[in-house]
Amino acid sequence: MGELDRRVVVVTGAGRGIGAAVAEGLAAEGARVVVNDLGVALDGSTPEDGPAHEVAAHIRGAGGEAIADASDVTDFAAAERLIAKAVQEFGRLDVLINVAGILRDGMIFKMAEEQWDAVIDVHLKGTFNTTRHASAYWRENRGGEFRLINFTSASGLYGAPSQPNYAAAKMGIIGLTFSCANALRQYGVTSNAVSPIATTRMTMTVDKGRAIGRYTPENGRLDARNVVPAVAYLASERSGWLNRRVITAGNGRIGLMNEPDLQREITASSGVWDVPTAFAEIEDSFRAAVQHPNIFDRPRG
Repeated sequence: MGELDRRVVVVTGAGRGIGAAVAEGLAAEGARVVVNDLGVALDGSTPEDGPAHEVAAHIRGAGGEAIADASDVTDFAAAERLIAKAVQEFGRLDVLINVAGILRDGMIFKMAEEQWDAVIDVHLKGTFNTTRHASAYWRENRGGEFRLINFTSASGLYGAPSQPNYAAAKMGIIGLTFSCANALRQYGVTSNAVSPIATTRMTMTVDKGRAIGRYTPENGRLDARNVVPAVAYLASERSGWLNRRVITAGNGRIGLMNEPDLQREITASSGVWDVPTAFAEIEDSFRAAVQHPNIFDRPRG
């Protein structure tokens, strides 16, 4: 018996890294897991189904329940088959966790259209595809304790300079997560996003691992397994009170991020702004509030 006993979970991108840690960690808590992974290289090339089968086999070897799936989440019909596979194999679907992703890094002034499209396709469209079919199932089977958990990233939250495509996709996922939270709560679904802090093959490519000054293989606190407890809680039946939020997880910490809110506001005395007054009041009121560098502005090295 575990915190997720008999809950049916689909995890995309579960063949390696954080996705694999999540699949294995949730299975250890009693979840029945569909391990989805196309088995591609970091840039999305050379697919093969080995990673998904290896993780599923590892779960079964440890006494858990898991099946492998190599569906391409960028394919709308394949995503539908993935969701149907979970229901056919285990009788229902309780939790969808979207982790799948690739990288095609480049500065905005050098980025090719194909680099942009490939990353948006996997991260944002892939998350939409699986969510679209899972949400249709949940709408038809309302009354459960259903969970949608999408993975975002600090690269989106803070704007990694060499990842405009990845950052845009990850912030788009937050908007999609919030929309689903508002749309699906009447069907028993909560929808939250997780921003992980962990060493993976993806993070080690960001400016050779130095962009936020902590991604090193030697740092055990950054093991992907440190992300799992927060994800497990979100996936559990106990988390029904938590909806439409971003949770940070990893490095020995779990955090609840602020919801987007209005930081400061100025009001025209007449209700209509003129340009000189707007210029003066924007600088007077807003400038002091934006003098705090984000993590990508810190000195490197």
